[in-house]
Amino acid sequence: QVQLVESGGGLVQAGGSLRLSCAASGSIFSIKAMGWYRRAPGEQRDLVATIPTGGTENYADSVKGRFIISRDNAKNTVYLQMSSLKPEDTAVYYCYAVVTARASPQYMYWGQGTQVTVSS
Repeated sequence: QVQLVESGGGLVQAGGSLRLSCAASGSIFSIKAMGWYRRAPGEQRDLVATIPTGGTENYADSVKGRFIISRDNAKNTVYLQMSSLKPEDTAVYYCYAVVTARASPQYMYWGQGTQVTVSS
């Protein structure tokens, strides 16, 4: 079993910054990729950023130049540094990890979600 635990959401004024963290734990053999999605009220879940193991980060156009995704592979943790936040960034942010667990096939695991609210 694999668990993803997120932290770092909250309320911030427009122009401010927040840093989200997501730690994966459990019977992890390898991680292929980690990243973040978000779901705004009344909207579908959209990809924010992804960072494959040994690969290049990818970002949604709406966050390029403002958000930075990074990983600490030793800690199985992914971060999302969000700067110059806008009210339209308000959403529940979900981390994910594509994990091969011990004695299990590759699977995409999700965090519980953390609320980010940007006030104008």
